[in-house]
This record gives sequence, C-alpha cells and structure tokens, in this order.
Amino acid sequence: MMKKLMLWAIVICALFGLVACSWSGVSHNPPDSDTQEEEDVSIALWTYPVGSWGNATTVANLLAAFRKKYPRIHITVEYLDYKTGDDRIEQALKEGNAPDLVFEGPERLVSNWGSRGLMADLSDLWDMEPAGEIYNSVRQACQSRDGVFYEFPICMTTHCMAINYDMFQEAGALQYLDEKTHTWTTDGFVQAVNALTAYGQEKVGVIYCGGQGGDQGTRALVNNLYGGEFTNAQHTAYTFNSQENVQALQLLYDLEGIDFNSDIVGSDEVAQFCKKELAMAFCWNVSMEINQTVTNPDLDFDIFPMAFPTDSGKPRLQGGIWGFGVFDNGDEARIEAAKLLITFMAGSKEAYTRAVLASTHRPVRDMDNIYANDEVMNEYGIFTQYMGDYYQVTPGWTNARTAWWNMLQEIGNGADIATAVEAFSKEANQGLAGE
Repeated sequence: MMKKLMLWAIVICALFGLVACSWSGVSHNPPDSDTQEEEDVSIALWTYPVGSWGNATTVANLLAAFRKKYPRIHITVEYLDYKTGDDRIEQALKEGNAPDLVFEGPERLVSNWGSRGLMADLSDLWDMEPAGEIYNSVRQACQSRDGVFYEFPICMTTHCMAINYDMFQEAGALQYLDEKTHTWTTDGFVQAVNALTAYGQEKVGVIYCGGQGGDQGTRALVNNLYGGEFTNAQHTAYTFNSQENVQALQLLYDLEGIDFNSDIVGSDEVAQFCKKELAMAFCWNVSMEINQTVTNPDLDFDIFPMAFPTDSGKPRLQGGIWGFGVFDNGDEARIEAAKLLITFMAGSKEAYTRAVLASTHRPVRDMDNIYANDEVMNEYGIFTQYMGDYYQVTPGWTNARTAWWNMLQEIGNGADIATAVEAFSKEANQGLAGE
C-alpha cells in the first residue's frame, strides 16, 4: 500500500508539474490559430469531476496557454458534481443561461442534450488531422443518429469493480478469483461473498440505488453475472427483460452479504468501501483509485481492481468517454470561441497529452503510451481488452437511467423481480420506435 501511495504521490506531482510548466517552445497550430478575434468574447466552461478536471488549479493551468494566446476570449469555469450537476444544467437551460462548453460524455452531450436540439454541431472539428486518429468506437459514440457530432472526445476509461485485497486474503477468499487476469466467475463471486460473511464481514457489497450516480457499476454487475444484455446491438431499444437478468437480480437479492440500499449512490458506496465498511465496490475505475490513494490518509489496505464476475469467463465492461460539447446559445461568436478552445486542447500532441493526463484516463486516439512507466495505470490497462459495447447512446437514455434505479429500489423493497424487470423495460422503451 505504501509503495502504491508513494508512486502516486510522485505521479500527481509530476502531473501538476507538467500541466503548470512553461509552454515556451511548444508549437500549437489549430486550424484558426492565425485568426485573432477582434472583439472580446466571454464563454463559460462547466466541467464534471473527470479526474483532475474537477480541480480548479489544474483547469486554470490547462487554460493558461489558451488565455495567453487568445486574451480577448474570457473563460469562466464552474465545477459540477454527479449528484447535482444535471439539475444545475437543466435549471440553467430553463433560465436561458446554459454554459457554452460542458466537459462530459456522450450519454449527456449526445443522447440527452444533443437529441433535444440544444447542442451545436461540431462536425467541422472532426476534419482536423488529430480527429482521424480517434478510435472508431469512440467516434460512433460522439455522433448522433442523423450524423451530427455533438461531442469532441478527449479521454476514455474502462469501468470495473474493486475488492479489499487484505480482507479477501484474511477471509480465504482470494482463491475464488484469478489475480493474473483480474477476473472471476459467477460461482467464484458467490463463494467469495460466502467466505467473507463466514469470516464476519456482514456488509460485503451493496446495490446502491438512491439515484443514478455510479449506475454503470450496478448495470455491469447484473449484465455480466449470467450474460444478460441491456440494449440491442443496434442501440434502438432496451432489452433488459430477459431470464438472464432476472436470474442475476434474484441471485443478488438472495445472497447474504449483498444489500440493496436506496439511501446511497455510487460515491457513497466508494466512501464506505474506502472506510472498510464494505469488502468490495461496484463503482470503480483507475481515476477513483488515484484519488483515494493520494487524498485519503486513512486508506490502509490494498485495493485490487477486478472485472465483474461472469458465468462465461468473458467479462464485458462498460467504457467511459469524456470530452467537450457546446451548447447552442444563439451567439455565433461564443460558439466559435468555444470551438477554438476545443481545437486548442486537441490540436497539438503536447496540449492534448496535458488534457489527458489531467483526466487520469486514457487517450481516445492512437499515440505513444503516456503511462509507459506508470505501475497503476498499466495495472488497469488490462481491462481495455474486456471493453464491451458503448450502449449509453441508446435513445431515451435519461429516462432509462431513472427507471433503472427505481427498479432496483422496488426489488430491494421486496417486489417480484420478474414483474419489476418488465416494468423497467416498458418504462425505458416508452416513446421509442415500435413501442
């Protein structure tokens, strides 16, 4: 644990040093770099807490070179969290005061605000050279069904889960997982939970369902256990109402040591896990380990990341993509200024590397391994091969997310699982073609 803590203390210091270092000698050549604006333009950037993109000092350093090059573009920054961020933006939209830029993912920028006609078309940004290096799966996620790009991506990750290695070792539960591949079977998961409860750990894991925060973890857990799907392959409908998913939910409901809790969301689960109140966390990724390892002085156990258990031996993990979207506020000068900032961040290797490092995630395009000497990032790199389908771009995504945690609450309160699953499917598919 101390080795990992020391490592990340060095890594974070290096990151801040890199972000804050002098930009002299670095050449930036975005498409409009020779066009200096003649009038002052003020734009607002609102960012969700993606790695250090939620840190004011880091973001200020990332923006410093842009402000120097374009002194007439004035940028204010608001920092959102996942509990209140969506509500804040919806309120701003109602008041006609939406931000110009948002740093988030396709499920919000494309499937929600983009599908509602609120976002500016960023297709012209995809014509610049670096865009050609972006992975095709990421490209598809950033594009609407009618071919419009509402997001320009910066970074990506693979969501996973984590266990308290020390607790598993003491309970004799390590035998039920494959430490080399960071995988385990559904049967191994069940046996590990049983071993931990026998050891005396009353709360092994929790199905948090107080809201949508961290819901990627509970979805992946349920879908992986018996090979269920969440949507169809075309991303046109929600297909969760299957026997495999009913079986998975029944297993979790019946399993001693796993509790359904409607009072907490993913961030609360992470906090409980890091306090050793839980033996495992379903809401996890590398950014969370970095944050907890570096900033939590009370963390005194080894965190071991794991893929979700599956009966097939082939886990399918959810990916996360983050980047910029631009709200169409009816002011062309502000839209162009916002696009210029995106171009600046993504247009050169140096600036782009800084933006990715600040996220503590991986690049969305082919480039040298920026984490080549990084022990923790390479440990989590094993999960890239398990990346599943990015289904968060299915129409009606916002409605489906709400229906999801409502369904989990009902199951936790004792509702018939098959009935609850059917009700979820009906609600999630409401208004979609063919429904």
